[in-house]
Amino acid sequence: MTVTPRAGAVVLALGATTGTGILLGFGPAAALAGPWFLLALALAATTALCCAFSTADQHRAYPDAPGGYAHIRNQLGPWPARIGASAHLIGRAGVAAALAGAFGAYVFPRDRVLAGLALLVATAVFGRYLRGRIGWASALVGLGVLTMVVLVCFSVAPPEGPVTTGGPGFGGPGFGGPGFGGPGLGSPGFDGVMGAAGLLFVVFTGFERITVPSHEDRAFPARVLHFAVPALIGIVFAVALAVGAAVLHQLGAARLALSPAPLRDALVAADGRVLLPVLAVGAAVAAVSSLVFVLAGARRTLLGLTETGDLPAMRAQWPLDVIGVALAASAFLLLSPATALAVGACGTALYYGFTNASARVLLQEDRTWPMRTACFGLGMSVLLAMSAPADALLVTAVGLAVGTGLFGLGRIRQPVG
Repeated sequence: MTVTPRAGAVVLALGATTGTGILLGFGPAAALAGPWFLLALALAATTALCCAFSTADQHRAYPDAPGGYAHIRNQLGPWPARIGASAHLIGRAGVAAALAGAFGAYVFPRDRVLAGLALLVATAVFGRYLRGRIGWASALVGLGVLTMVVLVCFSVAPPEGPVTTGGPGFGGPGFGGPGFGGPGLGSPGFDGVMGAAGLLFVVFTGFERITVPSHEDRAFPARVLHFAVPALIGIVFAVALAVGAAVLHQLGAARLALSPAPLRDALVAADGRVLLPVLAVGAAVAAVSSLVFVLAGARRTLLGLTETGDLPAMRAQWPLDVIGVALAASAFLLLSPATALAVGACGTALYYGFTNASARVLLQEDRTWPMRTACFGLGMSVLLAMSAPADALLVTAVGLAVGTGLFGLGRIRQPVG
């Protein structure tokens, strides 16, 4: 069977996309917006589409630059780049921590913390060897398992009695902390759509595997990306919408808001407990596939910081992997999975705000998409970031201040010569 470049690009990115947001995001999103979180998916998908266009144009203009940090620096200058790098690292750390939490919740629910830490360490050690092998197989396994969940949930009428969701430290009242449906926060509804869209934005952010490929990945021309990027976002949106509707149908908005593992709880509610091992395999594949590229993105930003002198130069590359996994492990140990997801979404959205801002000033000959897509992506990225729960905004703001200050201090302390 012959695989066209367009289809190959779409499937390549799917392996890096169907992870955290689908495994964990629907519960916190339902806690913010109730059943309206399905509308939030459309807002998140539209924003991601504009961000993907911007990153693809920037990579076309600067093909040898090490990722978005270097693109921002080339277009906007060093200080915006340092802020953007800090936001990207915070976002990657939060998403990686949420992925580790999802892995524990779905695969080893009785040893969630140890399983999550083991996944982070193993991915840091072996991730570079997995990058080239994550493609068709991981995408097909993930999509197959998600299809199973949708079919089972819609084939069985939802139960009328109470459904047990989660365990100690992951469910129950106040799950996720302030802003996630805890006591005294009011009923979730339409007013929470923007906050839910910010959380669900991470569902779509695996597009950089094809829009900003690393040296080990295949680079696709603009004519391929003109098809592959909208197709990727469209497919992920359709899959996420189907899964979100399925778990909402089976659990209802209130039960979904308290669920630490919505797909698992929906299967149990649909009398599909026998299929939980299959779901665990799919969740493990999705978590590993996404985590490989999340940590690779953090490593590329750190590499760009060393090349420009914002971080001390290192002879070996492995210390960058250690820094990336240390940030992720710290977020995993200090934050609940829902809060880590919110921090990851907030930092990622802020980073894409800078990315879109730098894409706006590209020369006309460097563009393959209109400037207005970057303008819209900039505005929506900022709105999604600012709509994050208060605790996630506070953690992100502190991380931005510390990271930007350290990167600036590293540059100032370099000898002049």
